[in-house]
Amino acid sequence: MAKIEPTVMVVGSTMIDMITYSKKIPNAGETVIGDTFALGFGGKGANQAVMARRLGATVFMVNTLGDDVFGDTTVKNFESQGINTSLISRVAGASGVAPIWVEPNGTNRIICVPGANNEMTPEQAQSAVEGLAEIKVVIGQLEIPQEVTIAAFSAARKRGITTILNPAPFAPLDERLIRVSDWIIPNETEFAGMHPRGLRPDSDSIIKELSDQLGCRFAVTLGENGAAYCDNSGTISRVRAPKVNAIDTTGAGDAFVGAFAFGLASGLSDQMAAELGCICASDSVTRLGTQSSYPTPDQAKSLLAQVANG
Repeated sequence: MAKIEPTVMVVGSTMIDMITYSKKIPNAGETVIGDTFALGFGGKGANQAVMARRLGATVFMVNTLGDDVFGDTTVKNFESQGINTSLISRVAGASGVAPIWVEPNGTNRIICVPGANNEMTPEQAQSAVEGLAEIKVVIGQLEIPQEVTIAAFSAARKRGITTILNPAPFAPLDERLIRVSDWIIPNETEFAGMHPRGLRPDSDSIIKELSDQLGCRFAVTLGENGAAYCDNSGTISRVRAPKVNAIDTTGAGDAFVGAFAFGLASGLSDQMAAELGCICASDSVTRLGTQSSYPTPDQAKSLLAQVANG
């Protein structure tokens, strides 16, 4: 597997994370003094791209950035990560930002301001997918217009390319997007938003109920409890997460999706891809930040070897 370098395309968002670590989160009208502050690179699409790249994938990022300094530094970050930026566009205005509050137990609260992410077009996405020869997986999320992801996934489906939708941040899904998604991977909160009765994924039967309704392959991330997915027989299988001391959960779900996509693109089984997603996500929560918390390429290679060797 070390020699495999599958091609993954991410049609999605970029954000500059503005992270405040604080012992107390303010109530309405209240001002508190925080502990530390950091700027970091984020956006669900960008995070997933970085995780897939750290594991060794060839990654193409499809996105639109503003003409501000955040756009400039985002491009430089991708280039330093080894991610192809030839499919990134620039427009006048602000790039996306995400103010994040992190509490002492690692819990986070995030507000995404999409900015130039909303300037992405269906034509841009369709052209990107049609223009590359060797794509194994296309990943999408909900921090860009759904019409853009529909166009990307529709073009991918015509070519037999696997599509993975991470329905985050939660929003009602366009039925056309569901139909062109091979996999849908929510977290527990997004699962409840998608479930017709608002139920959380507390049992296999509840998970299968939503999976059957959507009519596609399905997985749900369960935080410290790992993940569950629907296998080819329709049975719900569960994957445990390693026990770790979590200090910041920001970006853990994106680490799972990026690693899971890499696994599928590399030809791993669904079970091994989910195990890789869980081990990478668990590793990330032991460090502060988003992309900065992800394993280095060498560390990622070691995590991949753990999964490969059972």
